[in-house]
Amino acid sequence: MTVSAQDRCMLIVSHTYRTEAIEATAAVVDALIAAGVVPVLGAADRAEFAPHMDVTRTAVLGDEVPLSQLEAAFVLGGDGTILRAAEMLHGSACPIAGVNLGHVGFLAEMESFDLGFTVEQVLAGNYTVDERLTLDVRAELNGEVLAETWALNEATVEKRRRMLEVSVGIDDHPVSVFACDGVVLATPTGSTAYAFSAGGPIVWPSVQALLMVPIAAHALFNKPLVAGPDSELTVRILPENIGPGVMWCDGRRRTELPAGSVVTVRRSPETVRIARLNEAPFSERLVRKFDLPVSGWRGDRNGNGRSGGASAAATRADDGTNGGGEA
Repeated sequence: MTVSAQDRCMLIVSHTYRTEAIEATAAVVDALIAAGVVPVLGAADRAEFAPHMDVTRTAVLGDEVPLSQLEAAFVLGGDGTILRAAEMLHGSACPIAGVNLGHVGFLAEMESFDLGFTVEQVLAGNYTVDERLTLDVRAELNGEVLAETWALNEATVEKRRRMLEVSVGIDDHPVSVFACDGVVLATPTGSTAYAFSAGGPIVWPSVQALLMVPIAAHALFNKPLVAGPDSELTVRILPENIGPGVMWCDGRRRTELPAGSVVTVRRSPETVRIARLNEAPFSERLVRKFDLPVSGWRGDRNGNGRSGGASAAATRADDGTNGGGEA
């Protein structure tokens, strides 16, 4: 496909694991072409979708369309697909419009039934952008750099076979030493992911902070810590460990960590840009995604009031007060 520098181009990131995702991808390609916009796929995605649709109507990211020419990215799937899209778009200013085709899908602003509305609004530029904090991650051993990478959700230091003994520090000061299954170093965006499963707090995405959450720590002091955005968090695998550890960034980028390795994270100057189609508060999305019980909250004794997270959201969607979808 021939693409000029003046063409509007939008990326589609999806997968073929579910029929719903294939159908949604084809629908977005059709909608973009009808609007005079060039649909763009990554090379791997284009090859994966070739048996399912006419990919000659799409351009290839990198070969035919540079990152800098992308106006927006439609990501069709769950949080894993959005993390993959964030990896593809890292270092660019392209906003991500996520449509949840997975389970909880905290990173996706819209649901599958909102697909047509989402495409219309993004084409019209009717969205705002959240700048999400990311991490610069560095792993070293005796002064040798093992990895320099990044994370949107979290960097985790985990055991391979046996429990790890680690020392943790903040701003070049030791905080504690303990044995554990690992440590999660997370952003506010990642606070609803692995950090949450490990017992960490939920932090609003607008809060600028870094989280340190032990995983199954064998210690009296095993509480999660929330540090300032300019802090530096460190996890050192003590040299006397018998087995090695491993570092994962967003569950996608892996680094082996021999005993004695030190992992350091700090706030990155790069952000991930999430497109938002309405201004519903994060608390509303939290209730809806986790289906939290809120019956009786600010309601009267006759039960008039909010009847629950999912049903309250559905009521607002039905009466047209929700702008076509949740945020």
